[in-house]
Amino acid sequence: MRLSEPGSKFIKIRCPKCKNEQIMFGKASTVVKCLICGKILAEPTGGKSKVKARVLEILG
Repeated sequence: MRLSEPGSKFIKIRCPKCKNEQIMFGKASTVVKCLICGKILAEPTGGKSKVKARVLEILG
C-alpha cells in the first residue's frame, strides 16, 4: 500500500516591492506578509492561497 502525496506544496515567492524571496505553504491559513517590507503576498481562501507575488518555484 502506497501513501498518497500531499495535496499542497511549499512555494518560493518574490515580493514585488522589495524583491525579497521567501517560502510559504501553498494552502496558508493566515495572511502571508513579506518578512522585509511587510507587503501582503498571499491571502487565505479556504483552499489554495491567493498569491499576490511572483511564484519562482514549487518545492516538492
